[in-house]
Amino acid sequence: MTPTAVRQPDEVTEGPARLAQLSCFFPAHDEAANLEPLVAEALEALPALAERFEIVVVDDGSRDATPAIAERLASEHPGTVRVVHHETNLGYGAALRSGFRAARFDLVAFTDGDRQFRVADLGRLAERLAGADAPDAVVGYRIRRADPPIRTAYARAYRLANRIFFGLRVRDVDCACKLFRRSALAGIRVESGGAFFSAELLIKLGASGRRLAEVGVPHYPRRAGSPTGARPAVVFRAVRDFWSLRLRLWADRNRALRRGVPIVEA
Repeated sequence: MTPTAVRQPDEVTEGPARLAQLSCFFPAHDEAANLEPLVAEALEALPALAERFEIVVVDDGSRDATPAIAERLASEHPGTVRVVHHETNLGYGAALRSGFRAARFDLVAFTDGDRQFRVADLGRLAERLAGADAPDAVVGYRIRRADPPIRTAYARAYRLANRIFFGLRVRDVDCACKLFRRSALAGIRVESGGAFFSAELLIKLGASGRRLAEVGVPHYPRRAGSPTGARPAVVFRAVRDFWSLRLRLWADRNRALRRGVPIVEA
């Protein structure tokens, strides 16, 4: 799978035309310290990006004050902020799936609840989506990754593995800054409920003929909370899902592409 040509960060101009509608969701697990400022940031930034917008917080079984904060924000901003709760922690992919399925508008974007991306930078993706080649999805890549060296090394190895075994030529598979046309997600099914979700989604989008484009976005250090992506259980689940998909594609490609839960409802 080869995405459309990458537009470099310095080619992005300021002030793209506002989108008609945008659903923006944030997966969050134990992000009590980050959630309120993130939603405040979104409420400030999104009016400049879209004429109509909604914010969906996906609480993935948080054990801190995240659920209560999310409910309070939804009550303070009715019709604009909504909440989806998982009773238990189901995993990052499951949180993304819930966000996609909760989204009501024709364009769907997400970024993580850890505030390592700025909501306003979704404007870079929106401008690229409006390009003459009309991509179906725009995938961000971190211009300068604000992570410890060991996580950066893991990410490079993971990117290489996805390129070798799946032909996924995306430079930053797990960058949590992505924008999709809802129509492009129709008919796409994903099995993984863990960290492999993003890769599986992009692999299946490419295999189904959807056009992908990439745009650089700034990345910022985590200010509060603790990352969970490097936990052994998370890594093991991702490796398992990686090889499960690879083996199924070798055995029966068409059947493998049909497996999983639909990303959006028909």
